[in-house]
Amino acid sequence: MKHAPFVVAAACMFAQFAHGQGCIIARSNGEAGGPASEGGYLAPGEFSFNIGYRHQFSFRHFVGSEEQKQRIALGTQVMNKVNLENISVTYQATRRFSFSADLPVLTASRRSNNSPYSTLAKGLGDMAFMANGWLWNPAENKRGNIQLGAGLVIPTGRNNVTTTVDAFDGKGLRPVLDDYSIQPGTGGYGIVMQWAAYKNVKSTQLYFNGNYLATPDNTNSVLRNTSSTANPNTAYNSISDQYLIQTGVAAPVSKIRGLTVTFGPRMEGVPARDLIGKSLGFRRPGYAISLEPGVQYYRGRSVFTASIARAIYRNRTRSVPDILSGGHGDAAFADWVWLASYTFRWKPGHGNMAGGHS
Repeated sequence: MKHAPFVVAAACMFAQFAHGQGCIIARSNGEAGGPASEGGYLAPGEFSFNIGYRHQFSFRHFVGSEEQKQRIALGTQVMNKVNLENISVTYQATRRFSFSADLPVLTASRRSNNSPYSTLAKGLGDMAFMANGWLWNPAENKRGNIQLGAGLVIPTGRNNVTTTVDAFDGKGLRPVLDDYSIQPGTGGYGIVMQWAAYKNVKSTQLYFNGNYLATPDNTNSVLRNTSSTANPNTAYNSISDQYLIQTGVAAPVSKIRGLTVTFGPRMEGVPARDLIGKSLGFRRPGYAISLEPGVQYYRGRSVFTASIARAIYRNRTRSVPDILSGGHGDAAFADWVWLASYTFRWKPGHGNMAGGHS
């Protein structure tokens, strides 16, 4: 097989982690697969430029795994629309080690169905810088490998965006703080850990990708509203951990050179308790499990990908403040997550894509 199906370890974008699919799930343009869809491993001195896009519309409310169907029936559901673009660049320093930078750009809105106005948020998100390394020499391992990475997320995005709306209370126009689920930034630093693994089996490829964002800070400096000070455990927004896990199979379409189809489950979420530090502050923890079919097409230096993740299970778990108070908040989830990306490879001084073919 001249070109094995796709695996890209660096495709899971860490800086895109914000607050969620609707209220919860980690926003990420993670992709399935392995190195061959990009023409094989990146060669030393080669760059990879990527533009990713994610869209989701959240409106189904859950408490635990139970959907609150009465919210839609009564017209009280909260609706989030998220459009996330991600710009990243990777530099392959040696055969095994690479460095990458990632910048997300968010445009989002939030509205209650029975409200006449929406709150809007847009802007740059939190940047991420990563170092990645293959466990085994790519020159000697073209049918399977594991890549591990670690890095830092820097709070470059705003976490206190407001929208000017008519309050309809006789006071006229005034600024309203956007919900934390559509803020471009989190307000805290993060430590990123990521992995990607693939194994070629005959003409197909198995893949297992994922990442985890650990946030040592407890809360940011954003006071949610004056009434929230009555409960000090939820007066400020939590800076929460987030994660993404993907696994599945990629298979080439024999009649169309460069085309690969992928399929597998995807799980993303926000844990109730952080890996490092305290877990107080307001957060909506939970997770969604989706099935994600997709296609990937490479031609020359370029790679195009598209996938649609369909949620099959959603669970809004209890936060630490929920447990302390004996309550259980709800959260909105999306039915679908739409993902697409374009990747271009370039090596200075070379007119053609450099090496790395499987």
